Amino acid sequence: MSNAPTTGPANESVRQFTVSEDDDGIRLDRWFKRNLPLIGFATVSRWARTGQIRVDGKRVKPEDRLAEGQVLRVPPGGEEPPATGERKPKPQRRVLSPEQIAEANDMVIRETPSAIVLNKPPGLATQGGSKTTKHVDGLLDAFVTDEKTPRPRLVHRLDKDTSGVLLIARTPGAAASFSKRFASRSARKVYWALVVGNPALSEGVIDAPLAKQPGTGGEKMHIDEENGAAAKTRYRVVDHAGERAAWVELEPLTGRTHQLRVHMAAIGHPIVGDGKYGGPDSFLTGAVSRKMHLHARRLIISEPSTKDGSGGKLDVTAELPPHFAMSMDVLGFDQGLSDASPMRDEAPERSGEEKKQAARRHFKQARKEARAPRRARGDAAAPKAKKPAGKPAGKAVGKPAKPAPKATKAPAKAPTNRARPAPKGPRK
Repeated sequence: MSNAPTTGPANESVRQFTVSEDDDGIRLDRWFKRNLPLIGFATVSRWARTGQIRVDGKRVKPEDRLAEGQVLRVPPGGEEPPATGERKPKPQRRVLSPEQIAEANDMVIRETPSAIVLNKPPGLATQGGSKTTKHVDGLLDAFVTDEKTPRPRLVHRLDKDTSGVLLIARTPGAAASFSKRFASRSARKVYWALVVGNPALSEGVIDAPLAKQPGTGGEKMHIDEENGAAAKTRYRVVDHAGERAAWVELEPLTGRTHQLRVHMAAIGHPIVGDGKYGGPDSFLTGAVSRKMHLHARRLIISEPSTKDGSGGKLDVTAELPPHFAMSMDVLGFDQGLSDASPMRDEAPERSGEEKKQAARRHFKQARKEARAPRRARGDAAAPKAKKPAGKPAGKAVGKPAKPAPKATKAPAKAPTNRARPAPKGPRK
């Protein structure tokens, strides 16, 4: 939002605003929620319906999207103060101690005009909760330099005990752009993990739906073949220390809670130190740390384009935390064996027309599925023809029980010029 009201006090005259770069592509109703939050959706809808809101002099609907540089005409009034009669105060910037500011800055591994990339240490939560007072979100005010600087926003999360790359958006517009990348699966994340044992297949895909486990208050996930949400993980064994432990790379193809942890435990190779899903068997004896060994090693994501042409690809790698690096040394693993390359090719960006065609196909299929029950009810109401005498009645056959999830071999990738190290045999 850039321009202030053209004339007169806020509630007595027509206001005009120029759509900023950060609001490019946003829906009209979302623009009001972001920039004029005291004006409710019902008011915006009424103004749009009666033609009082104009964009470049033309009528618009609440769902229409705005473009940078357009002039938005807003009628006077419409603010809805709280029931107390006082307007909601603007959120105050959180005052941080010098130690907290230093802690936030120490995590930074990359800064761009649209993003701040952190290397989150294990043990630090991403967001707060009822019993969590120290978290990354609470440290983001360290990056607010003045009143005009928007507060950075979280784009995704990592578990408290998972370390590694964490992307922070500098502005609301950047947050929306990055969120779309994660939702469309065009962002590629590669994790490093140490697991108990050595998977039989050196690489594969784990396909097992996940749901919240009953009786845990949503704190734990489990595999639910009938009602679970689709979840897929691709993995690759980089090296192994006999049958004691293996170093694997994990690439989530979906983004479910605790997905990597549940999937590795489901195939019999829990992540080292993950007692929640692996139980006592997830801890190794000797000098290997008892902390969880799961690290977001690399993130590749497209940045939003800007006026000066900057943007492009953001490719960031995070160093291992001390306990993980020490366990790698103890087990004899050489970090130089892998550059954490994604195991899948990037999905090409679809054009606007391709997105529209995909949406039409989706709605067509949805209508088809909605008509099927109605046809079935109609068939049930129709009188049934009598079966000829002597014909044996059909048998009811139940569904066979589904086996436990297994890792399937991943399809072969096209050959690349990057040389791969020869697989190592069991260590003595």
